[in-house]
Amino acid sequence: MMLLIAFGATVSGSPASAETGQVLYVTDGDTFRLTSGERIRIANIDAPETHRGQAKCAQEIERSLAASARLRAMIDPRNVSFERIGRSYNRTVATVSVGGRDLGEMLIDSSAAMAAPPSQAGLVRLSAPRGDDSAARMVCAGARRGPIGFATGE
Repeated sequence: MMLLIAFGATVSGSPASAETGQVLYVTDGDTFRLTSGERIRIANIDAPETHRGQAKCAQEIERSLAASARLRAMIDPRNVSFERIGRSYNRTVATVSVGGRDLGEMLIDSSAAMAAPPSQAGLVRLSAPRGDDSAARMVCAGARRGPIGFATGE
C-alpha cells in the first residue's frame, strides 16, 4: 500500500516545525545521517540507487556515486534545517534547507536528482511500491543526459 502525506503536515496532522542538525555523513544521493544518529531522506526528489541489488543498471550506480558526491559537497559536515513530514524505510522524510535554500531544489538544479514524478506533485511517497524506479528509468533508458545522468528536458 502506498501512503501519501501533504506538505507541511506531519503524520499526526499537526503543523511541521523546522529543526536543525549537523550532518555526520551522506549515505547516497538523497539520504544522510545527522550526528544525532537520525537518518534523513530528502523529500520530493528521486536520486539514482547506489546498491547493486537496487540499481537497474551499472550506469545507475555510477551516477549514484556522482549524486552522492554532489550532495556531500553541498552539506557535509554542515548544519541543516529540516521539517519532518513522514517516515520511509526507517528514515525520517523531510524537506531540508542549507543556508536558507531548499536542498531538494539545489540537487535538482545541479542534475544530481530529479523531482518526484508529476503524479506525486505536492505529495511525498512514504512507501514505494515494488518496482518503482523512476530515477532508474531516466538513467538506464536512452534519454539525453545531464551532467549526472538525468534527462535535461531538451
